[in-house]
Amino acid sequence: MSIKRDRKRILVVGASRGLGLGLTKEFLRRDYHVTATVRTAIAGAGLEDYYEQLTLDTLDINSPNLTEAFLARMKSQIFDLVVLNAGIYGPREKSLSEITPEDIAHVIMTNAINPVRLAERLALLLRPETGVLAFMSSVLGSLELNVSDTGELYCASKAMLNRLTRSFAAAHDYLTIVNLHPGWVRTDLGGPDAPLDVETSARGMADVLEARAGAGGHEFLDYRGKIVPW
Repeated sequence: MSIKRDRKRILVVGASRGLGLGLTKEFLRRDYHVTATVRTAIAGAGLEDYYEQLTLDTLDINSPNLTEAFLARMKSQIFDLVVLNAGIYGPREKSLSEITPEDIAHVIMTNAINPVRLAERLALLLRPETGVLAFMSSVLGSLELNVSDTGELYCASKAMLNRLTRSFAAAHDYLTIVNLHPGWVRTDLGGPDAPLDVETSARGMADVLEARAGAGGHEFLDYRGKIVPW
């Protein structure tokens, strides 16, 4: 596949559906070359017109073998943006005492531990000085704002992600890092009653990420660019 030499490049981890797919489409419309990871093949996603700009790759961030193979394939790449979007809600309508230890471990590893572990490796692939590394967080992980929501495990996993990324940012102070709150979006995770569509959220997040290029520091921002309290 030939890649336009002056085309900016983004890696979206977790792009099979929802926000990851939405970001993939948005950056394709912005004439980026997009490398998008999926766990299984996707079809009918409306990506057919962008075959010259798109590379689909396989990755499950919870599989060490798949992760190492993916990183080996990426080792010669340089990206302007890296977005770590993979995440799950976990068991719904269960209290913390009802959720199995296996489910707890799966949510925490998927939403908090493995994104930061992967970021350690992907940071080396960011364009020096202007590259941006983004983690998909949530206002539900804000200890200041979220004082009464249900879904304790999901909320705790996003709060843990925020804490781990702050430590990560302190150790990588040469990077520009953003934790993103996409808004309450109509996805499988957000549900049908959410007020935002994927396209509006993705467009806003893309604007935020492009505006942060070369800015440095670590911020928690929503899809409109507004600061979210940690």
